Parts: sequence; C-alpha cells; structure tokens
Amino acid sequence: MAGHSRWANLQRRQGARARKQPQGPARGARAELQAVRYEGYGPGGAVVVVECLTDDRQRTGATVRRAFEQHGGRVGAEGAVSYLFNAVGLMTYPPGTDLTQLMRVALEAGAEDVVANADTSVEVLADPLELAAVGALLADRGFVPASAEVTQRAATSLELAGEAAVEMLLLLEALEGIDEVRDVYSNVEISDAALAHT
Repeated sequence: MAGHSRWANLQRRQGARARKQPQGPARGARAELQAVRYEGYGPGGAVVVVECLTDDRQRTGATVRRAFEQHGGRVGAEGAVSYLFNAVGLMTYPPGTDLTQLMRVALEAGAEDVVANADTSVEVLADPLELAAVGALLADRGFVPASAEVTQRAATSLELAGEAAVEMLLLLEALEGIDEVRDVYSNVEISDAALAHT
C-alpha cells in the first residue's frame, strides 16, 4: 500500500470493547442498536474517527462532541477525515519474533507490509480480504499471530509533543471511556519520551 510506510504508535486506541455494553433503554423496552461514526479533529491538527454502537444517536453524539470540546478538539462533518484512513488486515507478533524470517514468509504469503516496532514486536499488514489466507499460510509456517483483525490505518501520521500530546492522550482516553464507543482511530504519533512526561 503506497504511502503506508509506518504505523503511528497511538494510531488506534481501543477500549475493552468486548466487555463494554452500550447503555440500553429502560427495562422491558427494546431499542435497535445502530452503528454510528463520528469524525473530528484533535489538538495539534490530529484527525480522529470514532465508531459507536448506540440506541440513541443524539445522546451519543452529544457525549462524543463534549469529549472533543473538553480536550481542544472539535467534531467535523461526515466524511471530513475518514478518507484519510484505509481498511487493513493486521496481524501482530510479540517482541522477539524473528523479523527476517517472518518478513520473508509473510511477503511470500501475500502480505503487503511487515513493520518492526521499537519494542521488537512485529506487525504484518495484508489486504482485508486476504487476511485469513495470509494468516493461515503464516501459521502453517510456524508464525501464529498474537492477534489478527481488520482495522483502520491512517495514510499519514502526525507527530505530537508537549501540551498537544498530553491533550490528545486525554481526548483519546475520554473517547474510550464512553460506553457506546467501540473503536477510536487517529493518525497521531507520540514519542515514548513524550509519553513518559504524561
């Protein structure tokens, strides 16, 4: 994938979505849950996409908007930033994985990219439609991923430091704390040194 040479180290923040249940209607009532996406801008020009599952769009929209405003951001119109993200199949491997061997096998299996992280963990990127096939070939060659999923990846990253980095972290944490939020994606990259000061 052209233009996707590196991951932002905080590009996707995800809460414990498997444990979170959206706030529901009063006992005995049934409301239909709907997927809703909010897009916005964070501190320092960062872009953010928030995917929710809710039974009340207005309540959830107000809560998401308040989180953005409290941390130096703002919600944008539909489509304002989503064009900056692409769906990608992501497999992760723990620190200590043999990068050279994994890279060779992954590229032979049809992966699009192999990314080494500072902690020596490795991410293998594949077309979302080929994720299962690439994962099966890798597992067959002894590389069973710690996790595999289809996620969103920012086309470019934005490095933040100082006060903007702190506010961005607070925004991401506030968004993750909203019950209806399932996933939060951002293009932000914050250095380990900046994280240590937060």
